[in-house]
Amino acid sequence: MAIKKVFVSGCFDILHSGHVTFFEEAASYGELYVGLGSDRTIYRLKNRKTVYNEQERLYMVKSLKFVHQAWINSGSGTMDFMEEIKKLQPDILFVNEDGDADAKKDLCKQLGIEYVVSKRKPKDNLPGRSTTRLRQKSTIPYRLDLAGGWLDQPFVSKYYPGSVITISIEPTHNFNNRSGMSSSTRKKALEIWGYSLPQDDPEKLARILFSFENPPGKSEISGSQDSIGIVFPGLNRLNYNGEYWPESIESCLDDTVLNWIESHLNFLPLSPRERHYDVLADTHINTAGAKALAGAAEDVWNSIQDMNAPEFGKAFTRSFEAQVDMFPNMVNQTIRDMIERYRNKALGWKLSGAGGGGYLVLVSETPIPDSMQIKIRRVFH
Repeated sequence: MAIKKVFVSGCFDILHSGHVTFFEEAASYGELYVGLGSDRTIYRLKNRKTVYNEQERLYMVKSLKFVHQAWINSGSGTMDFMEEIKKLQPDILFVNEDGDADAKKDLCKQLGIEYVVSKRKPKDNLPGRSTTRLRQKSTIPYRLDLAGGWLDQPFVSKYYPGSVITISIEPTHNFNNRSGMSSSTRKKALEIWGYSLPQDDPEKLARILFSFENPPGKSEISGSQDSIGIVFPGLNRLNYNGEYWPESIESCLDDTVLNWIESHLNFLPLSPRERHYDVLADTHINTAGAKALAGAAEDVWNSIQDMNAPEFGKAFTRSFEAQVDMFPNMVNQTIRDMIERYRNKALGWKLSGAGGGGYLVLVSETPIPDSMQIKIRRVFH
């Protein structure tokens, strides 16, 4: 009886026991052939570089005893193996649950290939592994601006200088993308450094990250509070005066203060942003607005140092209102309704981002039901 040919295809970056178990299961059906996505294909699909380049990945996969033969697929996109599968003419296309797709099923029908989906069971007592889960274990922080957001943009701070107050947040939750937690900047940090920040001068690292996210020719420059807020641990005050980079940075790593902030912030998820959303439409940026934003940020900083919750809540809200006065598209009716729902339960509120898709952040002396709390990063990892 002829041995069946079994074909699998994928990225297989950060090779782990889940991949090996997948190969072992596939090989139980016959002789296993593996097609790997090229570095270029993966970058285009996932908008990030691989941890290991295609030749390293190919070497590791070929070294596994379950694999009969492996190569780099010549095509592009999610069906980058079209030429290879036609040439190999396998008996079985074996996929995991994440890779299960109608396009693959249709192709197998056309070519007369059996289509099998993995049961994805961990081997014996080993933990379940997936690249997605491993990536979620990254120690690269997120960041939240507590006050003064938009003053890191010269088109705002040119009207009046002021501070942006940020905290660096441990990745203890899978925060929503496009949530105002600097998830896009964090992705750039993952591209540069992998899964942890290097041990180096924080301002040097923040400048590297800012430059990487804003290459020459980029039309809309991401604010530097994103890169600084991620890289600098603790609570930070970034002082802007009409430039992309702050004139100075003041940091607070006092555990008592940071614990106090953590105990007074509550995060409630918001619905996704509307399609074609444009926060920069219909703006009203002027000296009075920038001054109000700067004043609120100053009061947030001082109230935190004093650990005065009522004053923190008031200034927190004033900073948000100053933002909305200049950028009215930051809020919609759904967000206004949610704020009204919690108005009498909180000392203050703001959005983590703009226009939904993030979190409503509430200041409160006691935990808000159904909310989540964050952990401020104290030191470098």
